[in-house]
Amino acid sequence: MAASDPSPDDLKSTVRAKYADLATATGSCCGPAGGSVTSLDVDMSEDYADAIATDADLDLGCGRPTDHAALQPGEQVLDLGSGAGMDAFVARRDVGADGHVHGVDFTEEMVEKARANANELDYENVTFEIGDIEALPVEDDPFDVILSNCVLNLVPNKERAFAEMARVLRPGGRFSVSDIVHVGAFPDELRDVAELYAGCIAGAMARPDYLDRLREAGFTDVGVATDKPISLPDDLLAEHLGPAEGERFRAGDVELQSVTVVGRRPGVDEA
Repeated sequence: MAASDPSPDDLKSTVRAKYADLATATGSCCGPAGGSVTSLDVDMSEDYADAIATDADLDLGCGRPTDHAALQPGEQVLDLGSGAGMDAFVARRDVGADGHVHGVDFTEEMVEKARANANELDYENVTFEIGDIEALPVEDDPFDVILSNCVLNLVPNKERAFAEMARVLRPGGRFSVSDIVHVGAFPDELRDVAELYAGCIAGAMARPDYLDRLREAGFTDVGVATDKPISLPDDLLAEHLGPAEGERFRAGDVELQSVTVVGRRPGVDEA
């Protein structure tokens, strides 16, 4: 039986508590500590060596948004839901000493961990701040690029989050965000579980809707740079779906995907 829909405040509290625990213990975003619900298998190559060495890689990502951001020296970058700093540390290398990466995360423990990691690595072109993606604590138009990795799906009001992205990007600026979406009708029994919401699944939007909401926020050239199916384990399906429902889910055209979506804010001459 499906649970009643949790309120946005309840969802935020669940996510904040989950990520506070992850910042101070061993776990993964996509399931309880010690075991991941999803099998994302994100390739963390030598590009992420510094992040992994400082424990900035907490197994929270669902993609590599920096691969599709075309970062350039001197650019100003905003990392939404920056966690312990993994993607910010990759991006700061690409933008160089004349560039800067600013991470925003609404979990105090994550921000503290990211700052400690930056200090350990002696990185001077990264900063981290506590803030809500639905009401970013930054002025209008300062950033050339926005990055995010498996975070926007956790935001209850995605339209507001996308509008905030458009507000803080300079005209002509661009974004590269990795996220979880679904294709087909996702069962309510999975969607309505708040713990799964914190675990990267139940907050997922339908892929066409996700792209449409970005376009409605004013972005152009919106498209999927990469996608990859996510397999849900049988024990999870058995816990939240009946046998017949689970079989229909497996046999149907419903699929969870990790995607990296790119787009840009139109330039002044395009407005």
